[in-house]
Amino acid sequence: MSKDSSLSQKSLDTILAHAGRDPLTFHGFVNPPVVHASTVLFPDVQTMLTAGQQYTYARRGNPTTDALEGALMEIEGAAGVKIANSGLNAIALAVLSCVKSGDHFLVADTSYGPTRHFADTVLPGLGVSVEYYDPGLGAGIKALFRPETTAVFTEAPGSLTFEMQDVPAIAAAAHDIDAMVLMDNTWASPLYCQPLSLGVDLSIQAGTKYIVGHSDVMLGTIAASERAWKGLDSFHGAMGCHVAPDDIYLALRGLRTLSVRLERHKRNTLSVLDWLKDLPQVSAIRYPALETDPGHALWKRDFSGSSGLCAFDFADGTTRDQAFAFLDALNLFGLGYSWGGFESLAIPVRLKGMRTASPFDPDRQSVRLHIGLEDPEDLIGDLDQALTNAFG
Repeated sequence: MSKDSSLSQKSLDTILAHAGRDPLTFHGFVNPPVVHASTVLFPDVQTMLTAGQQYTYARRGNPTTDALEGALMEIEGAAGVKIANSGLNAIALAVLSCVKSGDHFLVADTSYGPTRHFADTVLPGLGVSVEYYDPGLGAGIKALFRPETTAVFTEAPGSLTFEMQDVPAIAAAAHDIDAMVLMDNTWASPLYCQPLSLGVDLSIQAGTKYIVGHSDVMLGTIAASERAWKGLDSFHGAMGCHVAPDDIYLALRGLRTLSVRLERHKRNTLSVLDWLKDLPQVSAIRYPALETDPGHALWKRDFSGSSGLCAFDFADGTTRDQAFAFLDALNLFGLGYSWGGFESLAIPVRLKGMRTASPFDPDRQSVRLHIGLEDPEDLIGDLDQALTNAFG
């Protein structure tokens, strides 16, 4: 960092540019080195046996890892941060660090599909009971608590359908029974939402998305509160987790431009949605930053910005063939999973088998969009021609 290493009182934009860097430690170079290593040597046996130096084995960290973890600690206001090799891996590590056999685990019904798959296939085999809850419960979630409830998983906004959750109310209720609260915060990134300040214990990011920002690295991050840090640190080490230094370096590089990229994603998204909202082929737009969205009040209270991920529902009567024809006609929007990169993407929204505790219309035709960094007028033109192709 700079000569004044105190960043806690600086704005997030400044922290993004300076956190995790100490140029004077590395001969004045602005960026930390990419350390490729496994073995670390010790000066003597005593130092080796007592782990009496900063680095002992590369799996336990090196200067590259420390730079990213340190930067995210500053941004998230965390007691500690651990890096995982994907967003789903980060979710699994976070969950397994705070549940055990015999525990009851509550999961938001709008959670990311692979999160549900992990909860449905892995956790029962470990003796953990999983129950899904309506994301709109808020403090009412306490009615679902059991003596063995030890953790609650939140995601805001929800995957594919973008419902908001009253995370502070859920956290307060969970803490009354000493349960841990986890949140998938990938949509907003740690720039636009700091879950730990809302009462969350484990803030999870699919760093693959906006932290990396260039569609070229798989990465996950977990930021822990003081009460959750010891369990996360211990479990992460016991599982032998390690992310390659080149991937960590690319995440650090992406982190430096997170603010300017997200500002452009947000601006482009608002432009595209402003055009979409009045079209006869569209019945609803799902994006909590819009005043018309049912979750807008919660978003405005807990978030400081919005990203490029959104969805819209086609008008009643739209067939699946029409929805697919629209998607197939797109040129600038790629058909691909993931999001958060510079490019625009689209996928059909398929909820069958992905909602069990909250109502949904299985016949509703919807599309999820990621609005990239292209000129919004070009994106609007692409959507327009695709709608014409599908609906005439």
